[in-house]
Parts: sequence; C-alpha cells; structure tokens
Amino acid sequence: MKVVFAPDSFKGSLSSIEVTQTMAHAFQSVNKEITTISKPMADGGEGTLEALSKATNHEKVSFSCRGPLGEDSESWYIRLDDERAVIEGANIAGLPLVPKDKQNPDLTTTYGLGEAIRHALDNGQRDLMVAIGGSSTNDGGLGMLQALGMKAFDQNGQEAGIFGRDLFQIEHVDLSSLDPRLKETSIRIACDVDNPLTGTRGASHVYGPQKGATEQQVRHYDQALETYGRLIEKELGQDLMEVPGAGAAGGLGFAFLTMGAKLESGAKLVAEAIDLRASIEEADYVLTGEGQSDEQTLYGKAPGYVAELAQEFQKPVILLSGGISGDYEKLNELFTSCFSIVPGPSSLDQCIENAEHNLYQATQQIARLILR
Repeated sequence: MKVVFAPDSFKGSLSSIEVTQTMAHAFQSVNKEITTISKPMADGGEGTLEALSKATNHEKVSFSCRGPLGEDSESWYIRLDDERAVIEGANIAGLPLVPKDKQNPDLTTTYGLGEAIRHALDNGQRDLMVAIGGSSTNDGGLGMLQALGMKAFDQNGQEAGIFGRDLFQIEHVDLSSLDPRLKETSIRIACDVDNPLTGTRGASHVYGPQKGATEQQVRHYDQALETYGRLIEKELGQDLMEVPGAGAAGGLGFAFLTMGAKLESGAKLVAEAIDLRASIEEADYVLTGEGQSDEQTLYGKAPGYVAELAQEFQKPVILLSGGISGDYEKLNELFTSCFSIVPGPSSLDQCIENAEHNLYQATQQIARLILR
C-alpha cells in the first residue's frame, strides 16, 4: 500500500516537513510494510522554500539584502537549474521576521525582495518563481520596484524613501529605468488570494490589520495605494489595480503585474515543482492538513488543491487539521473525511504546545482504521 502525505504547515507550531514526518511515522508505527511518500506542501507563503528544498534537487544560494525593517540581513533562495530559481518573500520581508513591537507597515519595506530578484538575474536565472505570501508590508511593492530601478518622487521632486510611510509622499513615478533584464525573464507569482489592490477587499482593509495597521492607517494606506496605483497605471497605459491578486502581500501582486509577471495558484506551482500529481496517481490514500480549516480551504489553499488532485484520480483524501470550523458538508465535497487533531477542550497555547503529539495520535488512529 502507498500513502501520500502532502500537508501544509500548522502555522505557529509545525512546518509542513514536520507535519509530513509525524504523519508518516504514525502510519509506520501501525504497519512498517507500507510505502510512505512525503510531499510537504505550501501555497506561496511562509515555508514554501522549505517544502521545495525537501522535495527537489536544488542549490541553496545565499545573498545579502535589506530585511523588512531596512536592516542589513542575510537570506537565501534556491536554484533548480541554470535557468530556474525560487524566491520566498516571507524569507526576506515576512511578518515573523519583525519583532511584535515593530509590526507596523510604516516601518517595513519590500526592498530586499527586489535585491533577491536582482541577485538571481545576476546569476543568469531567467525563469523565476516568487512566493509572496506572509509579508510584513503594505507598500504596494514600492521598495521592491525601487531596488529594481524604478524612480519615485515626492511633490518637491525628491526621490522617495523605500518604506511604507514613504508611499504617502509619492506624486510621480518613472518606470523607464527598471532593470531591462526583467523583459526577458519569466516570472510566476505563487499567490493564494484574489483581492484587488484597493477598496474594502483590497490589500489595506483585508490584510493591513494583520501587519499592525490601525484603523486610521488602513484608510490612509488604501488612499495612498489608490494614488500610487493610478500613477503606475498611467505610466504603463494598463489597468492592473483590479486584477485578481493585485492586493496580495500588501500590494506586491500589483507590483509584479507591472513587470509582466503572472499570478498563479501558489499551491498549484508548488505541486508542479514537487511532481505531486504523479505521486497521487500511484497512491492508495492521500493525507493532507493545515493549522485551521474552513470553507476557505477549498479556495486556493494547499490542502484544497491536494484534494482536487486526489479527486481527479479518484483517491480517498483525508484532511487532518488543528481545528475545523464552518460547513463540513462543503469540505466533504472535496475531502473524503475531515478530522481535527485536538482531543478535547484546549487553549490555543496548549494546542500549539501539543500539536506534534496530537497530530501523531490522530494520524495513528486513522492508520489503524485503514491498515487493519
């Protein structure tokens, strides 16, 4: 019997690799003869590089850049071959990299992500996959575009700074000096949301508070992104602000669209990179999971995409999550069965502390049902 394990991370407690290992060990404790196939997943946010590093042949490339607060930092991306590289935004400008007392979109920047892209271009990579979820920023990709050559000016004709707070001063942009190598580079963006740049469903209103924005900042950023977006649209002669995904990662989706990048399902891109389809086709059972599941799991999240592949090949697919809320009937349209790993009433801290133990126990019970 072959069992594929393809979970996302349980955010705040276990990485997707740790979840995969725990699930596989639980099954092997019941029957050592089964074949376990580990395919840790991600959907374009934190942990994407780690998942791909586990499942692909690659070279780790280290480089120096500015961190999310503009500090000198060291980061890395992976090189798959002479042409292809994968960069993770959360590894460079992610919210977990910012101390809680400094989580404020005024103080953060995407400049380091632009430096990462420039480094990859310098190394000859012309086929880039960039995972943009989990950012600490709401700058519309201002810093990233500046690192790649864009000029932005305030009302006095002075060049704007690279932080979120500098977005409020911009009155003119010049894209003519963007790195010309971008035009000969294929850039695919791993993105799991479809929000526009501005408005009630835009970057600021939906995701700003998660990054430390106050109600007043949310309103101000939405207005600033509207002005900034219109300036860039006028410069390009294209309407991009309403493209689904433009509001991803504090507007990074919009910035990448200005460079001709394609926004795609992060889960789909990761699944393709680790050849998940072929593994599921050969499997007898598929297990997936995440920290919290609800109806949104069905729309762009890694477990939902895993379940779609399993359905395509008519394979039973089981969802194991830290918590499940919402409509089970909706979830069962994709998943054969769904389980929470929490054994009883517990606080969030207890759930996080005991996540590995609870996951092992719940997975072992499923293995006993399937294998005996």
